Amino acid sequence: MEAGPHTGASRAPASRTAAASTPRSDGPGPHASWRRTSGSPTPGPPTDAPGARQQRPAADPDPNRTSTARPPRPPVSPSPLPPSRATRLLIPYLRVDAPVMDLGLDRERRLTAPPEDDPKLVGWYRQGASPGERGTAVAVGHLDTDSGPAVFRGLTELKPGRIVKARRADGRIAVYTVDKIKSYEKAHFPSQEVYGARGRPELRLITCGGSYDRRKGYSGNVVVFAHLTGIR
Repeated sequence: MEAGPHTGASRAPASRTAAASTPRSDGPGPHASWRRTSGSPTPGPPTDAPGARQQRPAADPDPNRTSTARPPRPPVSPSPLPPSRATRLLIPYLRVDAPVMDLGLDRERRLTAPPEDDPKLVGWYRQGASPGERGTAVAVGHLDTDSGPAVFRGLTELKPGRIVKARRADGRIAVYTVDKIKSYEKAHFPSQEVYGARGRPELRLITCGGSYDRRKGYSGNVVVFAHLTGIR
């Protein structure tokens, strides 16, 4: 089982962009840092008027007739891509077009965060799936820094059906569709739900959430869940 990014409430840094905790064998733990017109139809001739043609009632449909209409086909999921590192992350609805850097784990097996002096930078967990690859990919970004709002400040504005794109080093773009957005307190962060292995390419965008305390940092995390729906 691959190790993954971890952050825990007990180790939340004082920074407004926290990130910390020891990985578990089942995947990473909580992460922080980061008109219709109205009217009557035109009347026809009354059926008892002289010369009026009597209209036959329409025949009842055959109750035993089998419909020949074909049910709609379900959308075809794209095949997973081979590994290739992420270079940019795009969220059109939020007007995000950000460069990506690789992130790993520190000596305490905590996911490192993008530098605070570059609040527009997104971090991609290099030991997880790359864009479009089978498995769970993880991208993290700051909510804000001491200098103001940061790259993932608008994550809570996303809705299911919105698009997230990840450009790869090989020039291809993995297109993900948002499934849901959830907020969790760090003490009840569902590591398996967020980071657990999946049989298809999926993506998690993670940043800080909840209340803010200058000493402890943010109390929770916002997580966007998405899955691969296209390749360009």
